[in-house]
Amino acid sequence: MDLVGGPLDGQLLDVTGWSGEQLAEGALLITDRGLYGAGGRALYSPIDADPTGPFLWLGDTP
Repeated sequence: MDLVGGPLDGQLLDVTGWSGEQLAEGALLITDRGLYGAGGRALYSPIDADPTGPFLWLGDTP
């Protein structure tokens, strides 16, 4: 899955084996590149709840 925007822009997320529900929810990914530095997380979610499209960055969280 392509990640669009935010600190992980352009990277790919392996979603092999994810259920439809998991794909619809998106992902909270640990990254040291975000607003909160090491240990922070970036939230990515499918655009318009389309689990086949890219994940769009929604923001960072500690």
